[in-house]
Amino acid sequence: MLRQPSARLVPWLLSSLALVACSSPPASTPSLVGIWRAVLTSPGGELPFGLEIQEQNGKLQGAALNGEERAPFSRVELQGRQAVLAFDWYDSRIEASLSPDGQELQGAWTKTIPGGVARMPFAARRGAQGRFGPAPGSAAEAPPAGEITGSWAAEFKDDSSTDPAQAELVRKDGRVLGTFLTPTGDYRYLEGSYQNGLLRLSTFDGAHAFLFQAKLQADGSLVGDFWSRETYHATWKAHPVQKGEIVLPDAWSQVGLKSQDGKLHFRFPDLEGHPVGLGDPRFAGKVVVVTLFGSWCPNCNDEAPILARWYRELRAQGLEVVGLAYEYSGDPARDREMVRRYASRHGIDYTLLLAGTSDKAEAAKTLPELSSVVAFPTTLFIGRDGKVRKIHTGFAGPGTGEHFTQLVAELEGVIHQLLAEKGGSGRA
Repeated sequence: MLRQPSARLVPWLLSSLALVACSSPPASTPSLVGIWRAVLTSPGGELPFGLEIQEQNGKLQGAALNGEERAPFSRVELQGRQAVLAFDWYDSRIEASLSPDGQELQGAWTKTIPGGVARMPFAARRGAQGRFGPAPGSAAEAPPAGEITGSWAAEFKDDSSTDPAQAELVRKDGRVLGTFLTPTGDYRYLEGSYQNGLLRLSTFDGAHAFLFQAKLQADGSLVGDFWSRETYHATWKAHPVQKGEIVLPDAWSQVGLKSQDGKLHFRFPDLEGHPVGLGDPRFAGKVVVVTLFGSWCPNCNDEAPILARWYRELRAQGLEVVGLAYEYSGDPARDREMVRRYASRHGIDYTLLLAGTSDKAEAAKTLPELSSVVAFPTTLFIGRDGKVRKIHTGFAGPGTGEHFTQLVAELEGVIHQLLAEKGGSGRA
């Protein structure tokens, strides 16, 4: 039988319980909100990027930070201490556990790629701590010539090819910002540092995970390594672009047309399964822009909102836009879903067709009148007479600064020129 406390003990017990209650820390609610320094574990070492999580109207949202870029997540979720940071439009996500003190995240980034899933370990610590740590060595060991700001003629070499690139770099507020332009596009918004003769750059946007390192040589050149995701590696070297030096091939001359009538012929299903071809009445007498794209392709995602805007503004003047989707899986149901996400993300009202898979050699087989498919996107400009007038390979996105601005103006100029022309029926 339990003994009841005496009347003299009751006030003492109540006061003791109150003291314990006041001194115990309140149960904390897990939170992701704030700025984080995040890293993926690359074969080249830490691949860092910034991470910002906010809460608005009770809903979490966030972005990966690379220089001037905020690459938004499609959704941010926290269940207990399990976090999901998703880029649904890239079939890509970070899944991580939040530490009991709320200061660290540990997990992995995964992304669907052709033939499987890419995976890289992920970690993050709360607070802005700088992208890269101190560079090894000392300033005295670095070559005396060391200005990084400017244009660089670069060459990337792997086991199968050697490819040109043009780096545009600038030192700003203790950081190095910039990108590499290539014959097929660009290497996104890069951010990093230059210390003691060591250049380090990285980016992560849900589709790409890039890490660059290079040492400045005594002759003023750069020599280093490039890692992409968890497997790809290339070496690279660069020198400052000399006056009059042409680094990259002409984007208007990489792909040609082989058809005798000067026209492009195809018929592919739309997202409802209905076949569509350029010979259909809807395109007769119209200026048509045809873009070869993939929902997985960041440079295509750079081009898409531009095309969507032009279509809205110029449709009444006779512009049509057709997107030919080349997706990873080849499974129509999955590919349709990924293209629908792409369209929703960019507010696309123009025609989208499922054309094939992302392998460029296989893509070329679907359009045998093209000499090749070198890049996604590849954009064709067709006059009112139905003839292909110009073909542009790749797309320099906003991370390339003035190159992006100039390219958009150039492409828009081509469209306005074609709209101003008078043509025939345009039927194939």
